[in-house]
Amino acid sequence: MKLKVFALSMCAALLLSSCGSWKNTGWGTAIGTVAGTAVGLGIGYWADRNGDSNTGKIVGASVGAAVGATTGALIGRKMDKAAEAAKQVEGAQVQLVEVNGLPAVKVTFDSGILFDFNSSKLSADAEASLAKFAEVLKATPDADVAILGHTDNVGTEKANQSVSEKRAKAVADYLKAQGVAASQLKDVLGMSFNQPVASNDTEEGRAQNRRVEVYMYASQAMIDAANAEAAK
Repeated sequence: MKLKVFALSMCAALLLSSCGSWKNTGWGTAIGTVAGTAVGLGIGYWADRNGDSNTGKIVGASVGAAVGATTGALIGRKMDKAAEAAKQVEGAQVQLVEVNGLPAVKVTFDSGILFDFNSSKLSADAEASLAKFAEVLKATPDADVAILGHTDNVGTEKANQSVSEKRAKAVADYLKAQGVAASQLKDVLGMSFNQPVASNDTEEGRAQNRRVEVYMYASQAMIDAANAEAAK
């Protein structure tokens, strides 16, 4: 599946929300008028809830359904539960984000935790963390998953593209070996150094840019089930 890029200016106000959990916000009401339109059109995008849209990293473009406030709240509760479980995984940085305007979970692993320098072989500690994270994914089988590998800008773009792809694939392969269904992993992508989260001018910034991100977002099945529940 190819990565698709689309910016939605109509969602700007929604994306500035920053609260502790999806179930404790008024976001569910807004979803019916703003995000519902986006998802109904089959538009895939994600944004951090504090307003950092970074629309270059887009997942979930294949999912499309009309949604309402109650549906958003139901999905939000599922994602809250998944986020709390993911927070128990050593080395995992967990954020609540939006994918297709719906509640989602972003889990970031520093590449220094997962891999040795310039390597795509998982360390023993990384395998222990990912084994625990696999249980989170298996407990939420109706969440689709995207895995994105990132690097700093040291070296050529071609070399970094290769490293980022191999690292994303190493994480995906290990999760599948732990019992995560291959069908749940919708995207396994290398992003090279094209999506920095910090300056590449400092070692501290470059370290932050070397990372693997995992997105858990609502599948079509999860949306359909939430819509059915909301209609009762």
